[in-house]
Amino acid sequence: MNNFISTNHTNFSTSRLALIGVACAALSMTAHAETVEPIKTDRPDFVESSDVVGTGRVQVETSFMVERNHSAGVREHTTTTPTLLRIGTGEDWEIRVEADGRTISRSTDDLTGQRTTRRGYSDLAIGVKWHMQEESGIAPAIAWLLHADIDTGSPAFRGTGVNPSLRMVAEWELPQGYSAGIMPGLAYQKDASGKRFTSALFGAVIGKSWTEKFRTFVELAASQIAHTRNGGSVVTYNIGAAYLLTNTVQIDTVFQKSANRNTPDRALGFGLSIKF
Repeated sequence: MNNFISTNHTNFSTSRLALIGVACAALSMTAHAETVEPIKTDRPDFVESSDVVGTGRVQVETSFMVERNHSAGVREHTTTTPTLLRIGTGEDWEIRVEADGRTISRSTDDLTGQRTTRRGYSDLAIGVKWHMQEESGIAPAIAWLLHADIDTGSPAFRGTGVNPSLRMVAEWELPQGYSAGIMPGLAYQKDASGKRFTSALFGAVIGKSWTEKFRTFVELAASQIAHTRNGGSVVTYNIGAAYLLTNTVQIDTVFQKSANRNTPDRALGFGLSIKF
């Protein structure tokens, strides 16, 4: 009888200690998550952040985007899954792998009603970001991004060769929760025939932090500024918002409206970003 009571007492004590250990571990993880600096993402706006993720940190920024266009008698509906992987290799450096991911494009001819569907994956872009300086007085925080689009996608969405680009980001924190940023850049591309040409890009954004967790923005985004023979300029007006669920998790949304005939009419995206 005494042995039976002793055994149960021991088991109860062990179970209680195990529960206390699990609770302490959970509290420790929660406290750690709360002490991590709030996540700073390169989405949902076109202008990148000047920040990097930090040494040893990994950040995944993914989304679902729906794009619609009606041009030259053809209606197009395209869905993509834009995703960016950021790996911190130093306090001022990160490696980046980016793609539009799974892509499904459906088109319908207004006259014949004929429908065409293309499915596949987009090209990968590999790059680095260097955080050159912090903001100081009127001098902005600055970062440089060097990327190369590589023709790795499915045949329906594959580009031609390796197409490098260089961008600079400048950001300012303004009074009353406002912020501003610009991003000029150059891209060296190949057209469908394999001929090289240089295009420019530019973005300008104004943001507003309403609380520590919620921010909104408006933006002008020119992802390509080029001569008509090279596809012309692609320009959108963007508006969006982001919300921090925790210091390491963000959800967001963005709406894009075309600013010229070369640009898809409109697009809507929803995103999720996680920092590890």
